[in-house]
Amino acid sequence: MEDAVSYITADQLTVGLFVFVDLPWFRHPFAFDRFKIKTDGQIAQLRELGVARFRFDPARSDEAALSSVSPTPTATTTATTTAPVPSPDTEAEVGEPPETEAEAEARQRRRARHAARRMRMARVEQAFLNSGRAIRDAQRNLLARPAQSVAALHEVVSQITRSLLTAQEVTLHAMNDRIGGEETYCHELNTAVLSLMLARQLEMPEDQVPMLGLGAMLHDLGLTEIPDRVVKKREPLTRAEADLRKLHCEYGVKRGHQIGLPPAVLAIIGQHHEAWDGSGFPKGISADRIHPLARVVALVNEYDNLCNPPDVMRAMTPYEALSMLFTQRRNRFEGRVLQLLVRQLGVYPPGTLVSLSDDRLGMVVSVNSRAPLRPSVMLYQPDLPKDEAGVLNLSLVPEINIAKAIRPGDLPPEAFDYLSPRNRIAYFFDTEVDAVQDEASMQECA
Repeated sequence: MEDAVSYITADQLTVGLFVFVDLPWFRHPFAFDRFKIKTDGQIAQLRELGVARFRFDPARSDEAALSSVSPTPTATTTATTTAPVPSPDTEAEVGEPPETEAEAEARQRRRARHAARRMRMARVEQAFLNSGRAIRDAQRNLLARPAQSVAALHEVVSQITRSLLTAQEVTLHAMNDRIGGEETYCHELNTAVLSLMLARQLEMPEDQVPMLGLGAMLHDLGLTEIPDRVVKKREPLTRAEADLRKLHCEYGVKRGHQIGLPPAVLAIIGQHHEAWDGSGFPKGISADRIHPLARVVALVNEYDNLCNPPDVMRAMTPYEALSMLFTQRRNRFEGRVLQLLVRQLGVYPPGTLVSLSDDRLGMVVSVNSRAPLRPSVMLYQPDLPKDEAGVLNLSLVPEINIAKAIRPGDLPPEAFDYLSPRNRIAYFFDTEVDAVQDEASMQECA
């Protein structure tokens, strides 16, 4: 008995068809090799594979989709053909057409992009680790060797600002826990990186940028005077404990005077908990009475504290934290600075778990200053090892959007294990444009 197989050309693909992707798993981006087309984005991805025709199953396709296509002449398993029969040791599976030149080129481009991204992230991760290590070392030695420690912090700030202020565009990345675990998280580094990126957006005078960076790294200097049982307490603080903790602003200014910190840095240390509406502490000053640099650090500090509280079980997702700041606490911060933070992080900041418009799951891993609303998303692809997971740059596929943010607890267990959402949200940046990725992506999306 002959088994009929229906084929359709790539140009005839339409939403509602149940298609087969007759390629090895590593040569296509889909979680499954057979599925019903749901979005125009999936059609675009199928056409990018360079395959001339696709098998499809009329019985599992929508009737409306079938009425709009005309299958190519049916092939049968017993039909005579002049095509060569693949030998048992060839890569092609039975029923899989030989790889075309276009398919081979597409595969090589994907491999090149993947290798380029791995190398790029290795450089970012190393810079992140080096900066975090330098900050922690300086903080440990600040009381014993203040001059050397402050000089070391100045050097970290200088390295960051040299990159940020001269770059055409900046990409903010969420750092992976695998590069060192929770101990690599550094609140001071997070605060400094985001503050200095805001300085770029604010077009801050160059002589103020180093003061902002140093103040961001030292804003919690006074916490060294507060007992660890209060600073590291995971449960909600008692009123007495909260009042004691608030003293760290005054303690920090006093310590900063002793080691000779500049006035702008002292202002950040003393005012990073003041609020635009006057509801902050320690003095309850408001609006223009708050130093401009302290306004920046106050906002970034609040965002990072929401994402990274002492008790990780009480942490907000980056999406939730940014949403709370904008909808519930916006009166506490200067409007322009808050708007620029949203523009910098995007609606879905790095580290946010998301569901895409084509129903795929993923995690935002980076956002580029050129297109903050179109971040890059690491996809949940169970057919691929997670260290080979594809990263979808949404700025290159306008037909695919983020449908919604997802809390880690709402992910299916297998997706949670695969995407490995971070316990601590840590950020770092780079300023390079991945030419291999951009060129290849433009070729394939054309």
